[in-house]
This record gives sequence, structure tokens and C-alpha cells, in this order.
Amino acid sequence: MTITSQALSFDKAAAEYAANRPSYPPALLDAVEELAGRPLSGSRVADIGAGTGLATALLHARGARVVAVEPGSGMASQFRRGLPDVPVVLGSGNALPLASESVDLLTYAQAWHWTDPRESVPEALRVLRPGGALALWWNDSDGSAPWIADQDARLRRLFGAEEGAPDPLARFRGLPAELDFARRQVSWTRSVPLDTHLANLASYSDFLVLGEDATKTFLAEERDLLTRAFPNGAVEERYVVSLAVAVR
Repeated sequence: MTITSQALSFDKAAAEYAANRPSYPPALLDAVEELAGRPLSGSRVADIGAGTGLATALLHARGARVVAVEPGSGMASQFRRGLPDVPVVLGSGNALPLASESVDLLTYAQAWHWTDPRESVPEALRVLRPGGALALWWNDSDGSAPWIADQDARLRRLFGAEEGAPDPLARFRGLPAELDFARRQVSWTRSVPLDTHLANLASYSDFLVLGEDATKTFLAEERDLLTRAFPNGAVEERYVVSLAVAVR
């Protein structure tokens, strides 16, 4: 990863990140196996930008022999608490601490955008075995749900971004042109308490660098709005995972 202050901001919220961030649906891992042309079970996998291990845990549960690479020491410490039997090393996606031609699959779960493709693409090709695969994915809120589109507009106003729900295909437009990616999108939902939803928002890097007072003000207003939208206290979050897989 490009080691910026925003990228490393997750370190100070590692426990909250682990507790509240959404994981990924089983259908995503099914799609990874299909597009990579190999089962995860028994495969040597490196999960880059692993964070607290949300994706790593799923790969490990599928029987993959996983090593995690994470640039943030705080996130890596939280990872070790949650997954003590899975190795994690400090390192950057732009300079992988892995031997050449040593892995069958490289995964970047919501992490590729922190890299510089001029460095991370050659590094990925270096560490992949012939026939190995690079898998990139992002878990985005599904803006086709009206309440999510409204919340996204409020977030964009807060952070000074262009208004409007994100294009679900936008993740694919930034893929490195030198690799031939197969693409897939997987929709899924989770129902969580309102407090979990708000804590998930607070773990976004934009909020982590925004400042405590402004974050508290925004989240208090969101609590009022969402209490009216979900009077039973359970927020129905909807997501779209955008997956891209390239075989070496």
C-alpha cells in the first residue's frame, strides 16, 4: 500500500474496525475460485492489506494456506488477536515481503486502491506462480436502496465530494490495463443494530481523519434519521461486492 496518513489512520480504530465492519458473502469466495480456476483449499494465498483479517479468516476457513500482509502495526496487532494461528507480516503492496513465484493467489480485499499500480502490478506478477491469480474486490453500499443513496449524498456533502450515488461499475474502470481481468458483482445484505451501523461508518478512513467533534455531530444526526427509517432498531444494510480476477 501507499503508506499515507489516511491509510494508516485505521490503526487507531483497529478494534472498532474488527467488531463492526461487514465481512463478505460465501458467494464471493465461490466466484474467486471459479474465476481463478482453482479451489482455495490447499492453495497458497497471500492476503494483502489484510487489516484485522476479515477476508483472511474466510480464506483460512476454506482451507487455504494463508499469509497476511498488512502495513499498519495496530491493525496487525488486532489481526493476531483474532487469528493467532495465521501468520501476518508487516509490509506494503508496493514492495511485497514475499518470495518470487511463491503463491497461487494474491487477494486484495478493499486494499488495491491504496497501492501505486506502477509498483504493485510488477510485484504481484513477481510473487505469483505461473497460472496463479490476482483477485481484487471492494464491498460498497448498494446505492439502489433509497435510504443508502440518501446517506451517501450526506456523506459526499460532508467530505466535499461530488454528489450522487457511486456507479457500481466504477471499481472496474481503474483496473490496470496490462492485466486481463474477469469481472463479477455479488449482491448481499446484513441486518445489524443501529449502533453497529454507525460504528461501521465511524471506522471509515475519512471519518478517522475528520476529527472527533465533526464525526460525533454527523453520527448524531444520522442516528436521528435512521431511527425514524428503522424504528425496530435493526438497519438492513445492502452491499455490492465488485470482484476482478486476472490469471498470470
